[in-house]
Amino acid sequence: MRARLCVALAVLFALWVLSPQSAAAAGTLDEAMQSFGVQIPSEHKPAPDFSLSMAGSGTDTLKNHHGRLVLLHFWATWCVPCRKEMPLLHHLDRELSAKGLSIVCVNVDRGDEQKVHDFMQEVSPRFHTLLDPEGVVRNRYEVRALPTSYLIGGDGKIIGRFIGERGWDGEESLSLFRQLVAAYAKP
Repeated sequence: MRARLCVALAVLFALWVLSPQSAAAAGTLDEAMQSFGVQIPSEHKPAPDFSLSMAGSGTDTLKNHHGRLVLLHFWATWCVPCRKEMPLLHHLDRELSAKGLSIVCVNVDRGDEQKVHDFMQEVSPRFHTLLDPEGVVRNRYEVRALPTSYLIGGDGKIIGRFIGERGWDGEESLSLFRQLVAAYAKP
């Protein structure tokens, strides 16, 4: 009887100790996201799936990245901040791709696929972008300004949105994305 009471008290103590830390960790991550300019939705809704052609060849879907933290980034070649961000996004991709981050770039230029392909070859031949010339995916995600990015957890739910240019390769960004991958990528 006494042994059961000791075990029960130990379990209750462990729950009491761990619960505030978990809540504090979640609060800290939300605070880090907000300080980086992430708009956090009140409810994590499923991200709309899509299938788009890649500049060059092939297709990709959001489902192909299931289980990984996805940074879904909308951009255009005529958008100066977008062009400046691409090498920075490539750096972030190189740093965290192996740990569970997928950066999925969606170009919304109308028409000139070769221009998009050529620009991406300058950034990196392995860093690909998807083409949405009709704006179908852009409209599903209600993108009104460029650049706009969404964070999608490994469970396929939207956990945040960025509007505007970011310093994707800075230490604040790398630290935040390491935390996000640990919290939202599913092995």
